Amino acid sequence: MKFRSFLNAVAAIAGVLLLVATIGFGWIFAQSPRSLLKGSPTTPTAAMFVSKQAPVMASLLVNPDRLESLRQLVAKPSDRAATRKEFEQFKQGLLGDSELDYRRDVQPWLGDEITAAVTTLDIDRDEANGKEAGYLLALETKDTERSREFLQVFWQKRAIAGTDLVFDDYKGTKMIYGKVEAESVPITVASAVVGRQYVLFANSPKVLRNAINNVQAAELNLENSSDYQQAIAALDRGRVGVVFANLPQLAKLNGKEITGTASSAAISLGLDRRGIVAETAILQEGTEFDQTKSPINALKYIPAIAPISASGTNLDRLWSGLSKDAVTSKWVNSPIESLGKRWNLNLPQDIFNWVKGEYALALIPKSDTSDWVFVADKTADPGAEAAIARLDELGKAQGITTGTLQIGDQPVTVWTRLDSADAAKKIDAEVVGVHTTIGKYEIFTTSMTAMNTVLKADKNVLANSKAFDQAIAPLEKENTGYLYLDWETAQPILEEQFPVLKVAQLVGGPIFEHLRSLTISNYGNQAGVQRGGAFVRLS
Repeated sequence: MKFRSFLNAVAAIAGVLLLVATIGFGWIFAQSPRSLLKGSPTTPTAAMFVSKQAPVMASLLVNPDRLESLRQLVAKPSDRAATRKEFEQFKQGLLGDSELDYRRDVQPWLGDEITAAVTTLDIDRDEANGKEAGYLLALETKDTERSREFLQVFWQKRAIAGTDLVFDDYKGTKMIYGKVEAESVPITVASAVVGRQYVLFANSPKVLRNAINNVQAAELNLENSSDYQQAIAALDRGRVGVVFANLPQLAKLNGKEITGTASSAAISLGLDRRGIVAETAILQEGTEFDQTKSPINALKYIPAIAPISASGTNLDRLWSGLSKDAVTSKWVNSPIESLGKRWNLNLPQDIFNWVKGEYALALIPKSDTSDWVFVADKTADPGAEAAIARLDELGKAQGITTGTLQIGDQPVTVWTRLDSADAAKKIDAEVVGVHTTIGKYEIFTTSMTAMNTVLKADKNVLANSKAFDQAIAPLEKENTGYLYLDWETAQPILEEQFPVLKVAQLVGGPIFEHLRSLTISNYGNQAGVQRGGAFVRLS
């Protein structure tokens, strides 16, 4: 049996939960499946098996059959056969290429919780013989006898195949383990039924023994961790899944050291009629950003065709916080530095410092490359006008020519770089930037074409976009802004910048097949907990 499927699922826990939530949504038997859209405040009971020092744990808090049934209910009749096939492939995939069948062998006893965890960085804590992480899978059972029969059949098949089985009784719990073939590689698999509620699988009997110890010594387990309790308590939305990570330990699992101030993070996954809603809570001391319930009017100058945009308030404070975090700074520095080079500016120093009101930054695609548009409220900082005037002076000092042109009735300032390599024959002028004032906003673009698109967009802008409204609808209205991706248009652009996305699409194919947009929002930092949300809109 390819039992590595279970262990790989643990290693990619967040992806597994997203996959489950994407390809199935519900239940139509004892009660209305639409009740799942509300979720519940349930917390993973299997956290009692997991150590406080575990790098990461993820739990699905609803039976997969309930998700499948709601998915069938909300799907178009023409799509139901395809969605049923997707879900069957997922459930059977957990069992690998074995003789076991999900509906026959697992469905009769599987309860409402599936918890997977990376429990330790090294099972034997001896680096001399290499590191082997510990993996644990806890399945809630609603029928203890049927689950015991399942394990009996599982190990009988292994014994017939030549596996030497070991039977052990540890603190009243019977364990079975042995070497099984997984993709032609022998791996250790250990199992146990704990009490009348859980079936446990692990990649070592030591992992199972530690899990049992964690239950009996409550001070050792994650359920009684103050960080875990604080992070979970901050997730107040109904949920069908939860992920919790000890960030320093998770970084070590990937062979790195975390340098930021964050200690732990929790993610909850809930269902919406149009997709998946995630809430995040990160334990991190930081700046408490001003939040707003008002629409970001700067989006009135971002054309609706923009596939990628970021908007909010207090860009100066936001950038200060992002630049101090080692993880996020790596992601945001690259595009900001690239844009700064096009304008010959240090954007954080020359522009971000005076953006204390609303802002919007967006990408506008075109055939050969992409243009940027940046909109900023210049009335929130008394020094903004002087800072904008200084930009023109900085351009002149770097050999950039500054001039004024008209686009319709709107005067615009154009930054031009002259190329006189063959001055006797030709002088080429390259437009490197354009900016203009409309009301209280200063608008910057990287080309005349982009500025022309902005000025002629009229009402066809993100602020009036139905797609954008749907993309932010499930998120909390009191926030510091949005990062928005229209996936269909943004996909080729992002794949060029981040090739790893192509790999991600191979792993999570159904997610990307149904993905329409992704929106992320920051709800602010209060009492050392940084809260946020994300909405994955699906077809």
